[in-house]
Amino acid sequence: MASILCLETSTEVCSVALAVNGTIVEEREDKSGKNHALLLTCFAEEVMKAQNRPFHQLDAVAVSGGPGSYTGLRIGVSTAKGLCYAAALPLIAIPSLEAMAHHVINDFHAAGIGNNEPLYYCPMIDARRMEVYAAIYDQKMQLIRNIQADIIDHLSFSEFFSNHKMLFFGNGADKCRTTIQHPNALFLDNITTSASHMAELAEAAYQNKRFADVAYYEPFYLKDFVATIPTKNIFHSNTIG
Repeated sequence: MASILCLETSTEVCSVALAVNGTIVEEREDKSGKNHALLLTCFAEEVMKAQNRPFHQLDAVAVSGGPGSYTGLRIGVSTAKGLCYAAALPLIAIPSLEAMAHHVINDFHAAGIGNNEPLYYCPMIDARRMEVYAAIYDQKMQLIRNIQADIIDHLSFSEFFSNHKMLFFGNGADKCRTTIQHPNALFLDNITTSASHMAELAEAAYQNKRFADVAYYEPFYLKDFVATIPTKNIFHSNTIG
């Protein structure tokens, strides 16, 4: 039985959950999309204090490994590494899209679908404008299509619709509703990234000793970070003095 602290910061959601043997016993979450750097460590301390557990009694720390927000992922991984170094704990990395898919596939009641209906599952994370980070899984959590960045148009995913219905969910799916219009395209509301979705996957990783290197692990950004110049400063970017 493992006690694992799960951290999720890949999207606007800042989430921390303590899982024991794959079951959530305490969690904190904020969906405002602000102050991940301030909230994450506070949530971690609150969760551990509520369960009267010091950090050194944990068995591991799990963190969302991306893709997602560059800044959010940096905050999550940096915090997870700090906890692992301080308490000599192993680090577990859980792909953000895989955690969402696992949650939906294993909770048919919440999804409003029957567990005998053949479906493909497509978790999506918003990547600005009409771009999303997405992957496709089958009912057994087998990866049908690898994670990639997709620019959405009316032909997106059409090659999968001939033989399967596909369920889209996550904060990237919301902007696809009016563009992807096919009878086999289904949309599930109110599914977000969450530390609570990581618990069973983190437990399985721990039992199979699938640990990330605390010193060298980097999250899966998928795309390089692009710094932008604030509009109000754009005409002053080359000013000297």
